[in-house]
Amino acid sequence: MYAILIGVAALWGAATGLLVPRAAYRFSVEPDDAWRDACPAGHALTGPARGWFGSTRCTTCAEVGAAVAVRTAAGPGSVAGDEPEPAGDADGTQGPDTAPPPPPAAPRRTGPRYAPHLVAPVVTALACAVLAAATGARPELAVWLLLTPVGVLLATIDRRVHRLPDQLTLPAAVAAALLLGLAALLPEHGGAWLSALLGGAVLGAFYFLLFLINPSGMGFGDVKLALSLGVALGWYGWAVVFAGGFAGFLFGAVYGLGLVVMRRAGRKTGIPFGPFMIAGALLGILFGALAA
Repeated sequence: MYAILIGVAALWGAATGLLVPRAAYRFSVEPDDAWRDACPAGHALTGPARGWFGSTRCTTCAEVGAAVAVRTAAGPGSVAGDEPEPAGDADGTQGPDTAPPPPPAAPRRTGPRYAPHLVAPVVTALACAVLAAATGARPELAVWLLLTPVGVLLATIDRRVHRLPDQLTLPAAVAAALLLGLAALLPEHGGAWLSALLGGAVLGAFYFLLFLINPSGMGFGDVKLALSLGVALGWYGWAVVFAGGFAGFLFGAVYGLGLVVMRRAGRKTGIPFGPFMIAGALLGILFGALAA
């Protein structure tokens, strides 16, 4: 039963992780720009939820590429679909040095990818699997599995454009609080809802203080992200809040120091801090789940 739970969680992570790349592509814009609604070639993105869900291949690019391939194979001046005239002598016999033209290339059914598509599903599946292994069949596992794809999406966006959209961070904080409140009503849960709410308030206030002290070093999106992470960490108690918050700073510091050592960044170079906050929170939740 335990192995089945981990397997189902991994499959859930892989399935939801497949939805991350297109959403991350659309969200990864500068603050003053509108969300992307077209592929890099300018073709409108189509699919469920007004194009937010779907593949990272553009079908229109595939159709255009297939048409160009057919015209190129048919030769200059010909029309796609026409049969070229066979070359030969005047009496209709095939010349000695001529050969029938090669058949047109098979049209491509899929267009080129406009965003990475493998990393997000793999990371989401692994995260869900380890959360299931640590949490077991307790009610809060459902909350972790629902929040994990959102965390991977936020980390992906922040890594690309150093931005954490309000459309994701604020609903995530509300969802974490409400879902854990429901989990607290179920038997055999491993945490405390009041502790979760206080953890979100305290961690959010701490990040807000850091933002006031150094606005150029700490973005306000990080403050909003801290609300949901604090709620998740606070579910298992104050020790987990401290451990998860500290781990995020540790991961970020190690990454920044590595960039400086490799001379790829300076001391004042900004780095996306959201992925490290999320990784630290994941580590804290794992420790808390194992200890609960």
